[in-house]
Amino acid sequence: MIKLIVGHKGSGKTKKLVDMVNSAVKNSNGNVVCVEKGMKLTYDIDHQARLIESDAYSISGFDAFYGFLTGILAGNYDITEMFIDGTFKIGGRDYEAFGNLVKKLDTLTQNGGANITFTVSCEVEELPEDIRSYII
Repeated sequence: MIKLIVGHKGSGKTKKLVDMVNSAVKNSNGNVVCVEKGMKLTYDIDHQARLIESDAYSISGFDAFYGFLTGILAGNYDITEMFIDGTFKIGGRDYEAFGNLVKKLDTLTQNGGANITFTVSCEVEELPEDIRSYII
C-alpha cells in the first residue's frame, strides 16, 4: 500500500511522518525503514527503525530512486513499513516521473510487500490525477 502525505513546506508533513514511524516501530511485526535526505531525523526516529540517508547513494531521478527502494525491499523481506521524507529533494521535482514511481511501487506492494509512505512538498493539484487517491 502506498500513502502520500502532501502539503507545502512547513505544513507538518515530517512531524506526521515521524509519528507514523515511531508508531510503526511499536506496532509492526517486521522491520521499519525511514529514508531521508540529510540526517535531520536522527534524534526524532526510534532507534529500532533503520534510518537511511539518501545522499550517501547519489540518487539521481525517480528511476534511480525506484531501483534504490526496491533494492532495499529485495534485500530484506522482513520490511513491513517504509517511510520516505523529502521525496522531491531526493528524486527531483518531476511530477510525472513521481507518478510512475508510485504506480510501479503500488503494483509491487499489492503482492504482500511493505507499506510505503512518502512526504511530498507540493499542492495536491500539482500531482498527476491518477495518484491523488493515495493521499492521506
